[in-house]
Amino acid sequence: MHTEDFDELYNDLDILSNNEIINLLLDSQVVGLEKTRNAKNSIIDAAEKLSLHLNLTKDGRLIYAGAGTSGRLGVLDCSELNPTFGWPLERSGFLMAGGLKALTNPVEGAEDNIAAANTEVKNMALNNADALVAISASGSTPYTVAVCEAAKAAGALTIALANNEYSPILLNADCKIIIPSGAEAISGSTRMTAGTIQKVALNMLSTLTMIRLNRTYGSYMVDVQASNDKLKKRATKMVSEISQVDTNTALNALDKAKYNPKVAILIAMGLNFSDSMELLNQFNGNLRKALTKLRNNNT
Repeated sequence: MHTEDFDELYNDLDILSNNEIINLLLDSQVVGLEKTRNAKNSIIDAAEKLSLHLNLTKDGRLIYAGAGTSGRLGVLDCSELNPTFGWPLERSGFLMAGGLKALTNPVEGAEDNIAAANTEVKNMALNNADALVAISASGSTPYTVAVCEAAKAAGALTIALANNEYSPILLNADCKIIIPSGAEAISGSTRMTAGTIQKVALNMLSTLTMIRLNRTYGSYMVDVQASNDKLKKRATKMVSEISQVDTNTALNALDKAKYNPKVAILIAMGLNFSDSMELLNQFNGNLRKALTKLRNNNT
């Protein structure tokens, strides 16, 4: 298991200068990022399958699973789906070894608890409408492997992300993302290079998936949940720029649209709320296609 290896490069780490230590740590991160690039095809494949799967029903969930750093990174990615992309809260979730307490505190034996993994998958009632992203640096974490196996047995689409090749978690997963991270500067501390790799891979996986689920328009997060002043300003700016209207018109449209930016854009361009919703539903939420039809109708 290479994530547990010792690398002679770091033998004198504790007696090096601060500058030398930081340079070594940075170099290890850069190498990790390059290895992530090598896995882009498997990330693309997983995102394609995931977006298609989640588009099959209106209630299929995207669930993340893991232990320790890997689990926390999954929870982080999960928690950003709603505010960034407007992904419904009821359509996302996570299974964390040790439960909520483990998000901030170590829970002894949690990552080895296979019984808990099976119970939690059963309690979540995973089914063939759902998808699971299982994350494990070692690829052999008993809890995460068990969750992945149980989710697959329940019919869910399973995606495994691991930093070791030939890992147990990869054996039965529908999609495999393998990004070897090698030995850590602090041996076995996979919160470092492996963690960086996992964060970047999850960023790419979820972002590409949400793009393919029509949750963006260009680089605009047009399904953003405007839950604070910063996001309300962002939504106003989006409506103004895409609809090419002034700020007051954008604000008025957002108010009529109940702060749904996609609907507000169409309202700012002359539609009412009902017609805006109907047009978006016609194209499964794809704003670009809706705008194209609206503009064609107006010419």
